[in-house]
Amino acid sequence: MFSVIFLFPLLAFSVTGLPVEVRDSPITLPITSRLAFSNITDILRHDEARLATFGEYSTHGRRDDAVYTHPKVPLLNADLGDTFWGYTVKVFIGDPPITYNLILDSASATTWIGGNIPFVGDSGEDTDEAVAVNYRYGSFEGKISVDDIYFSKKIVVREMEFGVTFTPWRNGADGVLGIGPRSSGLGAVRYSPEKTLPTIIDLMHQQGTIRRSVVGILFRPMTARTVNRGELTFGGSNPKMYYKEIKYTDITTTGPSSRYWGINQKISYGPGNRSPVILEYAAGIVDCGTTFLYLAIGAYDRYKDATGGVVNPANGLLQISLDQYNALRDLNFHIGSYIYRLIPNAQIWPRSLNERIGGGVDDIYLVVKALEAGAGYDFIIGFVFLQRFYTVFDSGRKQVGFAPNIFNQRESN
Repeated sequence: MFSVIFLFPLLAFSVTGLPVEVRDSPITLPITSRLAFSNITDILRHDEARLATFGEYSTHGRRDDAVYTHPKVPLLNADLGDTFWGYTVKVFIGDPPITYNLILDSASATTWIGGNIPFVGDSGEDTDEAVAVNYRYGSFEGKISVDDIYFSKKIVVREMEFGVTFTPWRNGADGVLGIGPRSSGLGAVRYSPEKTLPTIIDLMHQQGTIRRSVVGILFRPMTARTVNRGELTFGGSNPKMYYKEIKYTDITTTGPSSRYWGINQKISYGPGNRSPVILEYAAGIVDCGTTFLYLAIGAYDRYKDATGGVVNPANGLLQISLDQYNALRDLNFHIGSYIYRLIPNAQIWPRSLNERIGGGVDDIYLVVKALEAGAGYDFIIGFVFLQRFYTVFDSGRKQVGFAPNIFNQRESN
């Protein structure tokens, strides 16, 4: 499904070099992030638009179309003008090949192009199937085409079905590369609501390019640097980028989280295995397109009380003093049989970026936000967590895996 709001952060990833192989079949692509926001309002509007759409459904809006529905998917554009969030991956399509920078979206299974650079399908095949998705602040409509998608001369996905739009996007992105589970693509094919298009990960596995239907992601903690580098690995993970071993947990069976990379977990605050619980076991979503860590209001209030944070009226974030920061404890994520600890420094906004959110140079803001939770999702794990933990999405086994990445203990904020 066409998902688009990458709040993300404020970041955009583009491939900057040739893929390298890790171990046997995994294929690793270098990616880079680019800061692209000017104030906290941009970020929060992006996040709020994206979160509001999880689990929502609507018809296409025409009486004769009422026989099918599509989920309202997370929005990328959100009428934010030239603001551009997200991670982009460079692909090549056509003969001669045209370069497209596609936003990496873990909440969408569908790949589509044409948002900035028009698609010329001379080398592929057009179909009569239409794709249409309603977003909270707009919509996407187009058709399905079939063509080869290249990451390099040697790495190619043959005869992939993807959407093509002829409506330009204001933010300059060329489209979306969906790495969500296939279920997150339900409803995208206009008159076949039960049909889903094969994901790029599924096709790479079916065609023998990779041995497992897996994608591993390394993000770096955001800083004031103009460019940060990370990497995307198809078919496995890169063990050089994380410590210990990756621990996996099954995708939750609780909807709507089950349609995405949804998991069950509980969250506690403080040292030791018996630290006070602020969120009992519940379902939620792991999403690289959301910036902050969102907790259901009850859990947020317990975290707020534990840290002593006070809402700053100018930017809406919890603010703490230096003494309170020195007393800050680990935030613990109990996922499966393992506990992932988010150190105090990882719980605060990068102080080098304070001026961009209207804060003072030495102000300290927490990155936990309140979530107007609905049935089936009590948390959203966003970029502030994922930049500290190597993350693996396994569509074959229907699991999500984490391991502390090489930046896990970095005091970068």
